[in-house]
Amino acid sequence: MSTIAQISDTHFGTERPDVMKALGELLVSMRPELVILSGDVTQRARRSQFDAARRFIDSYDRPTLVIPGNHDVPLINVFARMVSPFGGYRRVFGDNLEPTFVSDDVLTIGVNTVRPHRHKNGEVSNAQVDRISARLREATDAQLRIVVTHQPVHVIRDKDVRNLLINHERAIAAWAEAGADLILGGHIHLPYVRPLNTPARALASELWSVQAGTALSTRIREGISNSFNVIRHDAQGDRSVCIVEQWDYNEANGRFDPGGKTTVPLERYRRYT
Repeated sequence: MSTIAQISDTHFGTERPDVMKALGELLVSMRPELVILSGDVTQRARRSQFDAARRFIDSYDRPTLVIPGNHDVPLINVFARMVSPFGGYRRVFGDNLEPTFVSDDVLTIGVNTVRPHRHKNGEVSNAQVDRISARLREATDAQLRIVVTHQPVHVIRDKDVRNLLINHERAIAAWAEAGADLILGGHIHLPYVRPLNTPARALASELWSVQAGTALSTRIREGISNSFNVIRHDAQGDRSVCIVEQWDYNEANGRFDPGGKTTVPLERYRRYT
């Protein structure tokens, strides 16, 4: 059984110490195969904020795939934003802005959707779409195939339409055809799981959007608690589904408790059985 934790929008600089302690301890005890941090690691891309994020990741000592979010490039320092927008990020997480994680059971591909000339909106280029599609086609039958973006490819509220990833429709169609199972995102601090295959899209294969809330930040919106996702997939047993669990911070007991659970059918796997 593969266990993957998705945390997002940590916004170090606005982190809640008690929530950070609870999440770190849970990740230590849960020991996921992989932790995915899907962007907005920091609040203002400051050195101290990146250092705090690094200390947190080191504290639970698990493989972690990190991609930048729009908050991870300087906002106020316009010169740094123009000359070296990812300088602070690279200092802590390395030069690879689109990392991958590969195991016998999982293929995870990070996508850098940040465009420094924009303050907020993210984009995936045609070249990125094609490159990721090619990598997806190299996956083995046993691997759960995950693509990670920061901005969402699917929204459930009208007011979030403006936050949709630019060029998301081409990406959805191409990555479904290449065999992706899940597209993970953050950015809007709203957790949900939704199918992307609709009669209008008629995708070549089933594909699901998995959105994470803010894991640690005080920037809670509309009363939605801090949360993160846990994805479970049994590559040795029933490969036709994976389970996405939402874990919510409980203010009363100071812990993350399991909340909603979504069973995601993986039609691609069903064709192999």
